[in-house]
Amino acid sequence: MNLVDWLFVVFSILTLGGGVLMIFSRHPVTASMYMIVSMLGVAALFVLLDAFFLAVLQVLVYAGAVMVLFLFIIMLLDVGPQGGKAARLTWLPGLAGVLATFLLGLLLLSYIPDASGSSGSWPALPESSLVNGQNLTFSTAVSAFGYGLFTKYMLPLQVAGFMLLAAMVGVIILSKKHNSLS
Repeated sequence: MNLVDWLFVVFSILTLGGGVLMIFSRHPVTASMYMIVSMLGVAALFVLLDAFFLAVLQVLVYAGAVMVLFLFIIMLLDVGPQGGKAARLTWLPGLAGVLATFLLGLLLLSYIPDASGSSGSWPALPESSLVNGQNLTFSTAVSAFGYGLFTKYMLPLQVAGFMLLAAMVGVIILSKKHNSLS
């Protein structure tokens, strides 16, 4: 294994470890810090893919701005350690999660190529299906990313922005103290 393979393993473990620790964290602020660690791991994986612009966006937008928004919401609602995750996992949901993970692992192992070079049951894509028309091709250039974001993906971008705005307004309304004079 070369250095890039080792870095992939390290950053994958960092990403998955941050996600698992976020799920099992009892305090919401600590869980959001673990989520930041996971997002930084994803940004490092983008760097390994030579997608530097996406890595910078991951750090600035998600690990920076969105997590500051989450922390603001957590602190505004005054959610303590006994907030949403107070109940411990019982054995039945835990067993269902382990079983689902095991079945997913078996499914993925059935698609790993064997030593002869055949690729399991993954169908090969014909060359004629890869066209540069309606579908966007992968590129690490910022111009290709911006073109796709402001043409094909403009509506999902606007919908996500309005959903974040609605969530912020909802949190502010929910966090107001109601004074009853009666």
